[in-house]
Order: sequence, then C-alpha cells, then structure tokens
Amino acid sequence: MHNRSESSADRVIEVEGLTKQYRVFDKPEGLWASVRGLFHRESRVIEALRGVDLRVNRGEFLAMLGPNGAGKTTFLKLLSGIITPTRGTARVLGHVPWERTDDFRRRFALVMGQKNQLWWDLPAAESFRLHQEIYRIEPRRFARIRDELVDMLQVGRLLGQPVRELSLGERMKLELVAALLHEPEVLFLDEPTIGLDVVAQHTIHEFLRRVQRQRSVTVILTTHYMKDVAALCERVVVVTSGSILYDGSLEQIVDRFTTHKVVTLDFEEPPPAEQVQRFGFPWEMRGPRVTLRIDRTQIAEVLPRLLADKQVRDVSVEDVPLEEIVAGLFRGASAAANTSTEPAGVE
Repeated sequence: MHNRSESSADRVIEVEGLTKQYRVFDKPEGLWASVRGLFHRESRVIEALRGVDLRVNRGEFLAMLGPNGAGKTTFLKLLSGIITPTRGTARVLGHVPWERTDDFRRRFALVMGQKNQLWWDLPAAESFRLHQEIYRIEPRRFARIRDELVDMLQVGRLLGQPVRELSLGERMKLELVAALLHEPEVLFLDEPTIGLDVVAQHTIHEFLRRVQRQRSVTVILTTHYMKDVAALCERVVVVTSGSILYDGSLEQIVDRFTTHKVVTLDFEEPPPAEQVQRFGFPWEMRGPRVTLRIDRTQIAEVLPRLLADKQVRDVSVEDVPLEEIVAGLFRGASAAANTSTEPAGVE
C-alpha cells in the first residue's frame, strides 16, 4: 500500500471503510411474471464501493483506474457530497462532504467528462459570470483568474459562442476554466479527456500540469486512458469491484506486476521463423520487426546473444505497456470474483 511521510496536517482527504450499496429491482419477463411482480418484487443489493480506505495529501495528483462499474465515479460523487454512503466515513479539507456546507462547496470542484456544467444555449462567458455570482468572487479577482485561465488554454475566441456550437474538446477546455474560477483546493476529474483527439488531450495535460504545479491543487483523476496517467500522475490507485487492488507509484506497479521485459529487434529483412525460434522466448513477428518477451532477470545475459546476430540492425528494451499491466490486473480480479462460491450482495 501507499505510504507517505507527511504529517496528518498535510492530509486533505481521509477515507475509512467507505461503502455504498444500491438496491436494484429485477423486472421479470412475461405477462404473468409482471403481474406477480406487482405483489412481490425481487431485488438485489449492488455494492458500488466496499470498505475503501484512502489518504491523500495536499498537492498530490492521483489517478484512479478501473473497469466500467468498478466504483470510480461513485467514489468521486461521495467525496464531492453528491451522494451519501451506506457506511464509512470521509473528510475532505476537514469537512464531511455529504453535509454540503457552504465553506466546503467553495473549496472543491468536480468536472465530469460526460456532463456539462456550462449552460448549453449561452456563451461560456455568461456561465462564467454566473459562477462569479455563485462563489461571490470579487470582480477584479474574477477578471484576473478568468483571463489567466483563458490565456493558458487559448480559448478567448470561444467565449462569445453558444456552448452547443463548440466541439467536445473546446467544451472541455471551457469546463475546466469554469471549474477553476473560484480557485478550488481540491479538484475531482471524472474522465475529462474521454472522446478527445490527441491534440486536445495533450493541451489539457499541459494545462492541468501547470495549474497543479502553480496552485498546489490536490487532484483525483479517474480515466480509462493510460496516457493521462503517464502524463500527469505519480500515484495510481487501481479499483476493481468496489475495492482497492493497488495503491502506489507508477514505477512500483511495473516492478510488482510484471516479470519480463519487451525486447524489439529490427532485422535487415524478415527473418525465417526458425531463426527467431532459436532464441527460445515467446515472440511475435511483423515484417522485419520481432518482439520478444524475456524474463527481467535474464536481460543482461541474453542481450549480447541477440546482438551477435549480424542481421539485427537495432534493439530496444522496454517495460510492459501500462495498459497491458492494468488490463491483467482487471482480468485477474474478475476471475477471482467469478470463482467465489457465494455471490456477494445477492438477496
């Protein structure tokens, strides 16, 4: 688990045993089954979160990864006070989020990639003015912060256009500006780059890095894109089936969950299969490029042997891609859950 040397005074988020359950009703098929359902409804309890413990210190940029339904968005909704837990406790900036005190609401922001906070039919500039009134931002301070953020994202030309006329990437940039106008100390980002092209993703990465560095904002990011994690986060929390499977650094996740390296050989021309097979490792070949998977402990011994082949013109050694590691964790957790003898939460 993730250990930090900072004192509790640096702690911004403290979560203990946080659990969220939902009761869902099954709707049976067929006319008579539907009639019976009027008198007796069958239900199940779904656990979106299961006893989560987490500590986050001031200025951390934390990524929360997990498959669909893992509980990531539920976790952010709990920390932002949108919903209340079934059990457990949480404090953000010293506040219980679901008490929704005015002081707490002025100190955090939540951006959800699939939902808008800007008024759809109004220019973003009007929504910014509304935020100014809601958060009671002094006019000079508001103008300074707005202009700084708009300049960083280079979206000044978009302020007068109705939001519905903007592209997805343009809307997300303006959503981020709106979220940061009141200078929150904590920022929750729920898949902010979903559906964006590579250029828009890169722009938002640069913007978030700069804002986080300048303001020491504590950020929790949920995402499906490993590029977001590699570009922004030092700490990774992997969530599956409502529980934390891993909490640590990017470097540690590679060291802990992989046993081999990926070695790529570029030949002068496509080699015959028997030439590659004699290396004795799992391999894939695409034209003159061959990819081997070699045990980490054997790399130093094997590389000279590979380089001795006169047809090899280039060699690269890399860690297993982060996407592959995380996907493997998801599959392992899913397989373990499926072999459980008693389905959890079913009544």
